[in-house]
Amino acid sequence: MSSLLIQNARIARADGSLFEGDLLCRDGRIARMDAAISATADETLDAGGQLLLPGVIDPQVHFREPGGEEREDLASGSLAAVAGGVTSFLEMPNTRPATTTQAALDDKLHRAKDRSLANYGFFIGATPHNLDEINHAAPACGIKVFMGSSTGDLLVSDPEDLERIFANGSRLIAVHAEDEARINARQAQFAGRTDYAAHSEIRDAECARLATALALELSIAHRRRLHVLHLSTKEEVELLRQDKPAWVTAEVIPNHLLLNTADYAELGSLVQMNPPIREAEDNDALWQALHDGVLDFIATDHAPHRLEDKQKPYPGSPSGMPGVQTSLPLIFTAHQQGRCTLAELQRWMCSGPADGYGIPNKGHIAEGRDADLVLVDAENYREVRNRDMRSRVGWSPFAGRKLTGWPLYTIVGGRVVYDHGDIRPGVFGQALAFEPGDNA
Repeated sequence: MSSLLIQNARIARADGSLFEGDLLCRDGRIARMDAAISATADETLDAGGQLLLPGVIDPQVHFREPGGEEREDLASGSLAAVAGGVTSFLEMPNTRPATTTQAALDDKLHRAKDRSLANYGFFIGATPHNLDEINHAAPACGIKVFMGSSTGDLLVSDPEDLERIFANGSRLIAVHAEDEARINARQAQFAGRTDYAAHSEIRDAECARLATALALELSIAHRRRLHVLHLSTKEEVELLRQDKPAWVTAEVIPNHLLLNTADYAELGSLVQMNPPIREAEDNDALWQALHDGVLDFIATDHAPHRLEDKQKPYPGSPSGMPGVQTSLPLIFTAHQQGRCTLAELQRWMCSGPADGYGIPNKGHIAEGRDADLVLVDAENYREVRNRDMRSRVGWSPFAGRKLTGWPLYTIVGGRVVYDHGDIRPGVFGQALAFEPGDNA
């Protein structure tokens, strides 16, 4: 194993305070932090007073492999991840074939080994017929349930099927919460609409509220660990404010914090996703819910599509947008604008996902923890440019925005993988472990 000495850094503590000094990594772990360290290391970096953060954990990405490699694969998706300071990711099961069996999970783990530049974990996908697989396939970070908005056999919208899944087993259930019956009814109601803004009307706030309410009801009835993915509405926030048991968590994505229906006018299908972007008042409610702890952490739902596909007329345009490379700069810029503290940013993007999914030794900078780190430029602003995006699709809905907090170095397992825009050869992530218990 290698060793790495980082000198002259401003090192972020979990409480948001800064420690100015050096950090030594050995054998993939943080071995020592001190004001000045005199030690021999395989590599020494001068941080130049820049900010050292824990590596970001993105707990919801779609890297499309197998079956959709023309849009993304594990190599290109993880490249975009480390370029954005993301050192670990959890990937979704709606690939082709879907990740619904131990064999399919093993295939993804095999594909990621020696190809993924970041650490990786995978969800097992629920169908109406694979109860045994979703509870026993391992290692899996959790069970993904599409209550709406899915294709093939990953859709689980029948109340009896949902009841059976929640009533049997203990593993974390993560839900895409949109009500399929209401979506279908409103698609018929709005038939003929070809403007992209219709998407937010068809899949309205009530679609989300109904599904989240049902998932919460089932979780409470069976005391089942529940995580609500990409929560998007003020109505869902109020549901959780009223009754959020200790075993329930929820996330939000930058798209729902920073975009709203006004953006359809300029960006059209580039901001089309599921669940859709909402109103400005929803942006405000989601930010407040993060501050209050009603929402627990931030993901991206990185879901790339080729531009030529996105530009098709609605409803033929696919839903989803890339985001894994821009999430840290977006939220760090919000921090610089006073919208969140450094402690909150770390909790929402680093320690929160680690705690929520039972990922040991990650999410904090401390001696003995895994050396997954990102050194960011906290001073200079740089424009988001499509040509700089490392995702295979090569675009961002945030193109043109000036952001700060871009990574200078991304470090995975104590080794530099991303260096001022260049990728170091031969550095790869590892399969994530999940602590025994609800997620095992």
